[in-house]
Amino acid sequence: MIAPNDSIRSWTRDNYLGHKDTSWRRRVEVKKPITYEPGRTPVESHDEFYEHEDLRPSFPNLHWDPLNEVPYHDKGIHGDPHFRNLLASATDVVDCNPKLGTEIHGVNLARLTDAQKNDLARLISVRGVVFFRGQTDFDIDAQRRLGAYFGKLHRHATTSVPRRAGLEDVHVVFNDGTAKDQRAVFAPTFLWHSDVTYEVQPPSYTSLKVLSGPPRGGGGDTLWSSQYGAYDLLSKPMQRYLEGLSAVHSAHMQAEGSRAAGRPVRRDPILTEHPLVRTHPVTGWKPLFINPGFVTGIVGVPKSESIAIIGYLNEIISTTQEIHVRYQWQKNDVAFWDNRICNHSASYGFTGHRRHAVRVASQAERPIFDPAGKSQEEEISARFGLAKVDEHGTRQSNYND
Repeated sequence: MIAPNDSIRSWTRDNYLGHKDTSWRRRVEVKKPITYEPGRTPVESHDEFYEHEDLRPSFPNLHWDPLNEVPYHDKGIHGDPHFRNLLASATDVVDCNPKLGTEIHGVNLARLTDAQKNDLARLISVRGVVFFRGQTDFDIDAQRRLGAYFGKLHRHATTSVPRRAGLEDVHVVFNDGTAKDQRAVFAPTFLWHSDVTYEVQPPSYTSLKVLSGPPRGGGGDTLWSSQYGAYDLLSKPMQRYLEGLSAVHSAHMQAEGSRAAGRPVRRDPILTEHPLVRTHPVTGWKPLFINPGFVTGIVGVPKSESIAIIGYLNEIISTTQEIHVRYQWQKNDVAFWDNRICNHSASYGFTGHRRHAVRVASQAERPIFDPAGKSQEEEISARFGLAKVDEHGTRQSNYND
């Protein structure tokens, strides 16, 4: 009778090799049971030493002069159109959707060459927002150095800055998990914004790094909306109408909110007019330049018309799914976006979890509109031979599931 294979192997090891060898024996691995609580993720304890104590929020009682206009040259102009320098060290790159967002793996943001930085700026100009996971080397000093390469770092007039001195150009996002949920205070559409658009030179390239936050599925995601895409959703007559208008961007509500909370306002609030449609200096594409958070009116039109325009555009920005991307953060992830062409919105629902992040923003050019600017959608459709979008809204069609 032939012994089973296991017996043959046992005899061979124990007798032919001349010694008893039990290391080969199959060990039974005990699989730990999965624990799952619907709608609830484990909460990380921060009772012990917290490695980012110096980046906790503070509100120093300072007062700064108004911002002066500074020269700006977009580094994205020097980037390779195929991004070959940046992607030379990448292990994977994938678009989140055709309109907006790209995720890159294998690139260390703390070790970029100037050529790679230029490619990064160009890629952000094209894709709106670019994501990098697990950037442990990209500390706040490296984050500020990269931001300063793109332009003068912006100092926010009202929000918190790190406890560590000398970081007044860093904006701190912090919720220790016990703060009240803010969703009852704001309408969901109102939370969409582009950062500090009331400045004469609002930011361009902006990075946010999450230092600690809810685990996957724990909430606290951020959403971005493409203003290139929002412009392309409009009819040609509406595009031409808006291209002749400007909007008023106000810092006053933000300042009033800080004073009401007993916090300092470090720079006097201002009102600034910017074109409702601008032209991007790198791509030549035309985005809308409006957001619910800071735009208070349209210049030169009746109040009722202004309200209708703002409401219509805000609806497009906040509810059109194909121009959105939603990012689920993990620790040490970094998002780099262009505030000239994106609105973004945080999301709630992470009560109990600490959420701590740091943001660095570079000042850009004063917004301008160039009539020779182009449509992102039309240029890409022509390049790849895609069918032209049908703008005839009265035809009959089935719903797209």
